[in-house]
Amino acid sequence: MMRLPWFSYHAPRTLAEAARILAGEGPNAMAIAGGTDLLPNMKRRHQVPATLVSLRGIDALRTVRNGSGLTLGAGLTLAAVVDSPLVRAGYGALRQAAAQVATPQLRNMGTLGGNLCLDTRCNYYNQSYEWRKAIDFCLKKDGEICWVATASKRCVAVSSTDCAPALIALDAKVKLVSAAGEREVAAADLYLNDGIDYLARKPDEILAEVRLPGTAGWKSCYWKLRRRGAFDFPVLGVAAAVRTAPDGTVEDARIVLGAVASRPVVTKGGEVLVGRRLTDEAIAEAGTKVAARAKPLDNADLDVYWRKEVVGSFVGYALREIRGDDMRATRLRIARHAV
Repeated sequence: MMRLPWFSYHAPRTLAEAARILAGEGPNAMAIAGGTDLLPNMKRRHQVPATLVSLRGIDALRTVRNGSGLTLGAGLTLAAVVDSPLVRAGYGALRQAAAQVATPQLRNMGTLGGNLCLDTRCNYYNQSYEWRKAIDFCLKKDGEICWVATASKRCVAVSSTDCAPALIALDAKVKLVSAAGEREVAAADLYLNDGIDYLARKPDEILAEVRLPGTAGWKSCYWKLRRRGAFDFPVLGVAAAVRTAPDGTVEDARIVLGAVASRPVVTKGGEVLVGRRLTDEAIAEAGTKVAARAKPLDNADLDVYWRKEVVGSFVGYALREIRGDDMRATRLRIARHAV
């Protein structure tokens, strides 16, 4: 049986108090919200913090503010994000991404900020301590070799967050808070292309808010490929956001891929669409351009070559949904016949 290691536990009531504790405890402390990622990792000895600082009692992290855009507290559960009428009304990609994370039970515990800070994943890393010890560990934790790319000096564990590609496509920003102050970072700049150091967030910083701009003229959606349709981490995520003029001409477009690298991949596929209508030809051209950026490695589920092959198809699904096509049957087919 995998058991949690011993740790100290703090339950601050304010964001400032939590930031002070993290700063005081140093690198041996970690923040915990829902714990749906961190606690299993602790059982597998991926992370062994001496101190946990709970964020669940901080009301300021569960606020929703609507103005020129939308501000979401990072402590909102994923279920609360899905159920929010404000998210439903203008931020389809975020709602669809949050709705496809794990299971209802985990969405009731897991938070928006937690999903954004989700640890990178790899077949050689997400195993028990004994399994990893048997292969002399790996570069990401306790070892010296990346078993996926043995010549690589960089860990290539894959980013598996669903919400990050959606928020990047929506041009969101995040607020990071520490005892030294606060700063705002574009969601796209929160991630680094390194499976170990995958976040630009410092260890003593708390992801406090997600700030979304207004959505006038924009439509967005998120499509996910996974082995099990009921719940699973993505082996491909496609987030798309498109702004059109009244005549249907695309004025701006963003397409972001998840689960194909150590960070979400911002593509230039949207550039193909600008100045054109969302015709089948334009959509196919965008899909081809986006697929060229996808370079998944053999460190997740399913055949790596097939995962790259279907990128263009999933981009097409997303753009046709934004165009207004009824894609419900396709979504249902993918969910029921997940490979």
